[in-house]
Amino acid sequence: MDMGQEQGSSRSGRRSFEDLVAEGVSVPTEGWDFSWFDGRASEARPSWGYAVSLAERLARASAALDLQTGGGEVLDFALGRAPKAPVLLVATEGWAPNVAKATALLRPRGVAVVAAPEDAPLPFADDTFDLVSSRHPVRAPWAEIARVLRPGGTYFAQHVGPHSVFELVEYFLGPQPEDVRDGRHPDRERADAEAAGLEIVDLRAEELRVEFHDVAAVVHFLRKVIWMVPGFTVEAYEPQLRALHERMESDGPFVAHSTRHLFEARKPC
Repeated sequence: MDMGQEQGSSRSGRRSFEDLVAEGVSVPTEGWDFSWFDGRASEARPSWGYAVSLAERLARASAALDLQTGGGEVLDFALGRAPKAPVLLVATEGWAPNVAKATALLRPRGVAVVAAPEDAPLPFADDTFDLVSSRHPVRAPWAEIARVLRPGGTYFAQHVGPHSVFELVEYFLGPQPEDVRDGRHPDRERADAEAAGLEIVDLRAEELRVEFHDVAAVVHFLRKVIWMVPGFTVEAYEPQLRALHERMESDGPFVAHSTRHLFEARKPC
């Protein structure tokens, strides 16, 4: 998730709860494009500039794989910035609507998009890629990443960190146990990567401010980022949504904090 960086004002204009909820439900959720949130939700961006840094690495790679590419938007941006592209370019995605969206976007750039479930082995031979990348993977399959990387190859990714946007999660679900809050902790991921045989080159973490300006943004966000509040529907959470709408109307934006970490790991030669 990377919503608009600037702190925009709400576009709701004192619209009714029912009107805002209906809009949040109607917006399509395919792809990983968050431009709809401009002006009604915002998220600060990490200082390292992942997509631009990915472009630099793509230009130096001969065979590259982008895992869990979503609708292909980030890879498309990075390839558009790269002075040259790898000879072999592959992306995987597990959700059928995103496979179609990514294929349409990335095929003109020479990327083969492969439908691959996130919890299945990668459908590639050992030692195939010198660069494996991913932006916000649901889970990093460390053993598979190590297997498909060539010796000396790099895994370069931006991960969602622990308890990200949990102010919103816990508003709906109540306090979460510590093992859930810390499930994406970078120290744990470092240990898992090293256990798979990778060497950590760089690991940086940041906490970033997130603002939701109206309840439509909350509804669309929870429909799009489905693991935040599993099974979310407006009907199931109507009382909480109505109370949140009234709170934002009187007090202003709902503030949360996302966490991100930059991961660079290397397969030993």
